[in-house]
Amino acid sequence: MKSLRAGRVQLRDSYARIEGGQALLLKMNIAAYAQATGFGAFSPERTRRLLLHRFEIDRLAGKLEQDRLALIPLSVYFKNGLAKVELGLGRGRTMYDKRHVLQERDAAMEMRRLHAEYR
Repeated sequence: MKSLRAGRVQLRDSYARIEGGQALLLKMNIAAYAQATGFGAFSPERTRRLLLHRFEIDRLAGKLEQDRLALIPLSVYFKNGLAKVELGLGRGRTMYDKRHVLQERDAAMEMRRLHAEYR
């Protein structure tokens, strides 16, 4: 909790999954607390269990199965002393979409570069 409060959490490449009727958060990196030395082995990317109501788990499991979506953690925040994770449903890009986004990004960067040279 102290590392979370210090903002030493990284959500990049993390995702959530429903397995065995439980919601699990995988690959979320929470760094070890700097002042806590000698308290045994610490795994920063261990699987963490999310506490959700049964109807929430069932609803998310149905959406994940039916629509082939991914469950992505968007943010971590505190409310009444508890750490909460905001989850979002998202669909991955197809290969065509990825190439299209890269082309647009390159074109925008080239335009900015030309505009800066012109000035």
